[in-house]
Amino acid sequence: MKTNVSRRLARCKRRILRRLDPRMVPAPGVFRRRNRKYELAERTRGMVYGGVGAMLALAQAVGLDRAIDERLRLLKMHRPYTEADHVLNVALNVLCDGTCLEDIELRRNDEVFLEALGVRRIPDPTTAGDFCRRFSPSTVRDLLDAIDAARLQVWARQPRDFFERATLDMDGSLVPTRGECKEGMDISYSGVWGYHPLVVSLANTGEVLSLVNRSGNRPSQEGAADEADRAIALCQRAGFRRIRLRGDTDFSQTRHLDRWDAGGVEFLFGLDCTPQQHVLADDLPESVWQTLPRPPRYEAQQTRRRPENVKEQVVIARGFENLRLVSETVAECEYRPHACRKAYRLIIVRKDLNVTQGQQVLFEDYRYFFYLTNIREGSAAALVLEANDRCHQENLIAQLKSGVRALHAPVNSLVANWAYMVMAALAWNLKAWAALWLPTPAGRGAERRAAEREQVLKMEFKAFVNYFLRVPVQLVKQARRLVYRVLAWNPWLGTFFRLTDALRC
Repeated sequence: MKTNVSRRLARCKRRILRRLDPRMVPAPGVFRRRNRKYELAERTRGMVYGGVGAMLALAQAVGLDRAIDERLRLLKMHRPYTEADHVLNVALNVLCDGTCLEDIELRRNDEVFLEALGVRRIPDPTTAGDFCRRFSPSTVRDLLDAIDAARLQVWARQPRDFFERATLDMDGSLVPTRGECKEGMDISYSGVWGYHPLVVSLANTGEVLSLVNRSGNRPSQEGAADEADRAIALCQRAGFRRIRLRGDTDFSQTRHLDRWDAGGVEFLFGLDCTPQQHVLADDLPESVWQTLPRPPRYEAQQTRRRPENVKEQVVIARGFENLRLVSETVAECEYRPHACRKAYRLIIVRKDLNVTQGQQVLFEDYRYFFYLTNIREGSAAALVLEANDRCHQENLIAQLKSGVRALHAPVNSLVANWAYMVMAALAWNLKAWAALWLPTPAGRGAERRAAEREQVLKMEFKAFVNYFLRVPVQLVKQARRLVYRVLAWNPWLGTFFRLTDALRC
């Protein structure tokens, strides 16, 4: 980043800090009457989503557009849109707060937005929906392969320690729909009509590696082994030295464990508590059980009085039965699933509970939780905590549902909605790639910049859009270049300029 840009950002930060200084008490009444007037600009052209140019430059820098046009063949003629134009049109719509295909019309009628992208026009919502309906299962796979080709370009820029271990998480999620004519929809176990997509993600970066749409009545684990094999092959091609699979009890995949273990793949899966395993845990001597230490959920920055637990008060007052956790202990033993030829490490967590009604303790109870793994190093307690970290994928799926709106069914068939989910999830991957594309910190201030890089990687999608996409700019068209003149300051603008400098290099 240029020195003069850094100085201007510092001045902007000082000005906003002076405005927000609590010691400067203004006169009572903040919102006062002012003489306001609106006019239509003649030559000056500005837009809210100034970061969209950087996201398009990122997609082109990683070769995403070329990879899509080379691998995806859906259109007989390009008049004028190519397959990459359609895919990026959906992804950029999501990045610019678009929640449905109809929002593309807002961008299509924004002349400054089109100038910022350097295009004459973009596909309309009807054309985008028709493009989704052209997909078949094999062409959706071609699109996923094209995204993986670009992903490898991003990973190739990472330092050596990035490839120490790849942790792959798997989970399914219901996508409800109120439509009645959507092909492939069905009723789920919970009575909700819709689809049941499977998501495979890389826990290191939060990227979506694979997304498969399925009918609403299909079990969570269906097809998970094939998608895991696909993700494993991708990580091996990238050069990861160790690969670890994680999943809840639905994804134990015992028929494939021997094959994965022979291939050097580590796994850590939850296991259902069957009567046989319950008896196995009961038969363990008390001497093998150890206390399970759990770190605090967070570190309080300032001490304050803990608020009263209103829910607990209502439960006690109305005499509801309540489960209270007393302690957690952990033990381990060898266990061979029926579908496996060798025994693996079985880690057992016992939760000791008190069952209360009102303020009276009725009886003591306990629950068992099982984890199956081929990881021999590390304590059982450490592996339990790592298995619990898989719950971060629930946050990722929540972002895909509510923030990105990728797990959404706007089209009329299962495969068309699958294609839309993959294209919309590309917006989330572009967020991760933007963080990974930032220069590797070195020299003075390396720790601070490394922390900023990690923050961008873990940032919620809405926050990323607000700080990196909703950047008000004035558009200046010069002879051989397009200048985005930033008009407002935000705390992440320095990181944004470092990203644009890296893309320009």
